[in-house]
Amino acid sequence: MFGFPNLPSMELPLSLANNVDFLRHLPKLDRFNRLSGLGRGLRHGIDSPLFEVVDFGTNPGALRMFAFVPEKLQQARALVVVLHGCGQTAAGYDHGAGWAMLAKHYGFALLLPEQQTSNNPNGCFNWFNPEDSARGSGEAASIRQMIARMVADHGIDQDRIFVTGLSAGGAMTTVMLATYPEVFAAGAVIAGLPFGIAGNMREALSGMRASPPRSSRKLGDLVRKATPHKGPWPRLSVWHGSADRVVHPGNSNEIVKQWLDLHHLPAAPMSEGVVDGHPRQVWWDADGETVVESYSITDMAHGTPLGIADNDQRYGAQGAFMIEAGISSSYRIAEFFGLTNWIRQPKAAPSKPAAPESPSASLIPMVSPMEAAPSVPMPDLSKVLWPLTTMEPRPERPKQEPRRRSIDVSAVITRALTAAGLMK
Repeated sequence: MFGFPNLPSMELPLSLANNVDFLRHLPKLDRFNRLSGLGRGLRHGIDSPLFEVVDFGTNPGALRMFAFVPEKLQQARALVVVLHGCGQTAAGYDHGAGWAMLAKHYGFALLLPEQQTSNNPNGCFNWFNPEDSARGSGEAASIRQMIARMVADHGIDQDRIFVTGLSAGGAMTTVMLATYPEVFAAGAVIAGLPFGIAGNMREALSGMRASPPRSSRKLGDLVRKATPHKGPWPRLSVWHGSADRVVHPGNSNEIVKQWLDLHHLPAAPMSEGVVDGHPRQVWWDADGETVVESYSITDMAHGTPLGIADNDQRYGAQGAFMIEAGISSSYRIAEFFGLTNWIRQPKAAPSKPAAPESPSASLIPMVSPMEAAPSVPMPDLSKVLWPLTTMEPRPERPKQEPRRRSIDVSAVITRALTAAGLMK
């Protein structure tokens, strides 16, 4: 998924097995083959919900801007920046990874920058080019201008901006997190590379082929030198297939080391487990919030993992570098970003002419089945139940909060058991 200019032409099949077999030999070539053919199956015949924005600034990186904003947005309004891989388009990657479906379901906005072949014939973000991977310059600056446009146009909460990407888009994700850390609350890298390890084509090829271990301090310094920012640093989710032959899986460990150093966290994971059949390591901060997580997708080749989400939905579709792995990376990443805690409110048939609906009227925090009982008027318990019914931040408290009354937990339990006929 990483391509460079002036490469010989060859038609490639879209079969995943053939792709992997072909790409396995790429590191042995002096130059990359033209990978843009891999995205052709995603370019046509897609009913994409994305729309193009043509005026978003000086655009020094000469990128295209695509977006998706669902009719209903949760509060506070969030934005996810999604960066495609080589040979893909914004619409093609969205179709494969399912981000627009997620955004519509959970009520957040999307920004999908797109590379142009005039910049890179293979449609790759130029993550290895110093002019495109520095703050205030090239492609990184163009993406930053797009974000500013989305914030201005759609009232995005600047504390709820996130970024993710696959392959070259994953490497460009680390570029954005390193050069504009104050912009992003969190990011997610799929089959990418650490920031700053390549400054030209030769170094990029070397980093893809192998991942020599570097000290955590050296990796962290590469980020610290990219910006005057002193912290706090964005949270990070890292994904990589253990059988990746395009980008060495060791790069996942190096990305983790880089961000653990920035967060001053130990090398040993604080928790290890299995999620949907795949190993996950976790590091958290002093407040118990997950700051860094790492997924190793067992026996998966180069691509974005697909599967059934916890809500029994499937986001995305199999295709070139979109691999069924039994785990929905897009859903899990949205969950890591804190975007999956809202549901749409079912529309009830109005008994009288309905009043105009506010922009956020059809989005509510998740509630218990008892609160959702039909045809029974319910009091407004949101202030009381907020900590129990949603992971969203609590609304701002009034300056003088009334004193809370203590609750006799034993009496509440006794009344519940008695009402259920389990106690006299």
